[in-house]
Amino acid sequence: MKSLVAFFTAFVFTLPITVMAQAPQVLSSSDILLGLKKLEVLGSVLYVGAHPDDENTRLLAWLAKEKLYRTGYLSLTRGDGGQNLIGNEQGVDLGLIRTQELLAARRIDGAEQFFSRAYDFGFSKSTEEALQKWDKEKILSDVVWVIRKFQPDVIITRFPQDSRAGHGHHSASAVLAVEAFTAAADASRFPEQLAIVKPWQAKRILWNTFNFGNTNTTSSDQFTVDAGAFNPILGKGYGEIAAESRSQHKSQGFGVARQRGAALEYFSVWKGSAPRQALMDDVNTSWQRINGAAAIQHTLDTIIASYTLFYPGKSVKGLIKLYHLINALEDGYWKTQKLREVQQLIEACSGLFADVTCTEAQLVQTDSVRVSFFINNRNGNSVQLKTIRVGNTVIKADTSLASNQNMVFNRSMYIPADAPVSQPYWLQNEMKEGHFEINDQQLIGDAESAPAFTAQFLCNIEGEDFTISRAVKQKYTDPVKGELYQPLVIVPPAVVTPAKNLLLSANTAPQHLRVTIHAMKDIVQPAVKVTAPKGWEAITPNSGKM
Repeated sequence: MKSLVAFFTAFVFTLPITVMAQAPQVLSSSDILLGLKKLEVLGSVLYVGAHPDDENTRLLAWLAKEKLYRTGYLSLTRGDGGQNLIGNEQGVDLGLIRTQELLAARRIDGAEQFFSRAYDFGFSKSTEEALQKWDKEKILSDVVWVIRKFQPDVIITRFPQDSRAGHGHHSASAVLAVEAFTAAADASRFPEQLAIVKPWQAKRILWNTFNFGNTNTTSSDQFTVDAGAFNPILGKGYGEIAAESRSQHKSQGFGVARQRGAALEYFSVWKGSAPRQALMDDVNTSWQRINGAAAIQHTLDTIIASYTLFYPGKSVKGLIKLYHLINALEDGYWKTQKLREVQQLIEACSGLFADVTCTEAQLVQTDSVRVSFFINNRNGNSVQLKTIRVGNTVIKADTSLASNQNMVFNRSMYIPADAPVSQPYWLQNEMKEGHFEINDQQLIGDAESAPAFTAQFLCNIEGEDFTISRAVKQKYTDPVKGELYQPLVIVPPAVVTPAKNLLLSANTAPQHLRVTIHAMKDIVQPAVKVTAPKGWEAITPNSGKM
């Protein structure tokens, strides 16, 4: 019988968290104006690539902030097999970093971020190899799911379906996107999804051709758009916004200079009708595409015409009226999307600032933590705070919020014994060679896991109740970087880290393994037990066999 000799070092230690949480979003008056204009547009575009950094950030920014379409980027992988110029992390650890880099990029260019279950296993020589390792049907179902859920009018691939893509993952992403274009509209394909979503037929799927290095796939007969325009509301051109977005890919060393001036983007057609004048040819992107929405555009015109940069709070009542009109529509995709956008603008126009913070970033089950709930009605609209809820904690406020006055509540929040340990949802199950195992259909496509705790502020704004959700985060002040936020996570009472992840034995000689136990809370009577696999016995130097 083989022996495993285990050495233990135990001490109290707090695992560092390197991911920074996003501070509460604050919209300027110009951002609000752009958001009001976006309410007029009912069109969506999904861009598809294989990895973080594959996306065309200039085109994404132009689609999201010039054309004001709902814009998404579906990266089939999280870039787990890429290079890392800022640390030693590789594999799934690198995938976590690059996920956050993509989210940082999207906060700049205005697009949304999605992923499939595909794992970036490194350079792939062929499309066939990538599809085989990924399990083609599984990842195809993910692309279909995202299409059915996002309902894009136009789909765009970054790469072609052949060797010009330069990488098996690249070409495979195009193959899957083109197949999914048809499959998403076919009720016989992946019918298990139809309990949640419905079949969806995009108008067209295009290839955003390119001129990289020695490969030029553009031609004068292709459809083009100028994505290099200047946006005076933002004070930037889309080449400038794109550079800021692309420079978030820090592990790839993709910091780039800002570009200005006209910049043509070229497209060829995979399937569907070819665009003639615009990407959205034959797609009605106005409120006329929704039955019973005739009064909405008139109300929007009035709100936009009367909007003032210096007093955005004056638009709140008009937006409340608009909210009622949209809410009266028959349930559907655009009703849900536009209600969400209108509520965000109501919060922004009223200057309402809500925040929920604590002093700890890591908590163990059965811990308690002091939580601060902060709210300020900065523009002085009629706002009443009714209740605040988080976990089992309920604060009944029932108070009107005075103009620009801070209101703070402090409460102790108990972490239940059954609170799930925080974990990226795609890593909860043992993964396969080429894909993650995710059992919850609703999670597929999501960029990251839900926060450990989310607080809900129930507020009445100008006569209408709204629930304002804020994730509970740690907030602290760094003497150099200033105010910083960290995500609040639930951690196990102790974390065991082996010095080696793998032991190989060709004979019966004992194998030595040293592990470090990190205590995440005070453990009064710590005990360590080692269970050896079949055919092995575990021995510790101090206590003998275990």
